[in-house]
Amino acid sequence: MTDTIRIVLVDDDALVRAGLGLILGGSPDLEVVAEASDGADALEVVRQHRPDIVLMDIRMPRKDGIAATEEILARPDAPRVIVLTTFDSDDLVLKALQAGASGFLLKDTPPARMVEAIRAVDAGETTLSPSVISQVVGLATKSADDGRSEMALKQLDALTEREREVAVAIGQGKSNAEIAGELYMSIATVKAYVTRIFYKLGVDNRVQVAMKVHDAGLV
Repeated sequence: MTDTIRIVLVDDDALVRAGLGLILGGSPDLEVVAEASDGADALEVVRQHRPDIVLMDIRMPRKDGIAATEEILARPDAPRVIVLTTFDSDDLVLKALQAGASGFLLKDTPPARMVEAIRAVDAGETTLSPSVISQVVGLATKSADDGRSEMALKQLDALTEREREVAVAIGQGKSNAEIAGELYMSIATVKAYVTRIFYKLGVDNRVQVAMKVHDAGLV
């Protein structure tokens, strides 16, 4: 029997929280255990309920989603955070990902896709579509300094040839299963490579790997 994924919803719009609750409540392996109306309340709610996943809005009163994400992820045994956004070229999305969020979902994401994304993040196999990665990298490029590409290339030099192939595939938005099929290895082997890549690059999630690969000009 699959373990239930415990979720906390954080959004200042009660209608958005209600809608998300209905969407997620239809899946037997997902359970919304609590809600919060802003980032400040989220800190206490997460402490009390110890969820697996936090769906975090960005723009909220008192404490925004970025500040709340940073504080939550600084705790021991922190949950994974998925940012909720309208993503209208908002550089706050980039800042949230840099703060350690495991990815983001558009608020109008189709229900089935939203459920799949939450399951993927819970399994540590966050996948982002190539178009989404392009948007995120585009935001990063706007504020990139002259040394960013050189630094990324230097960091990627620490990877073996096979690790670099996996990193490039992550930068292309491919899932572990897709990487396994493309590079003729098992999913377990891909996971092991991903773990080593995270360690060598000093990152926490696939989005940050994708940024470095794009900064280095490898995709």
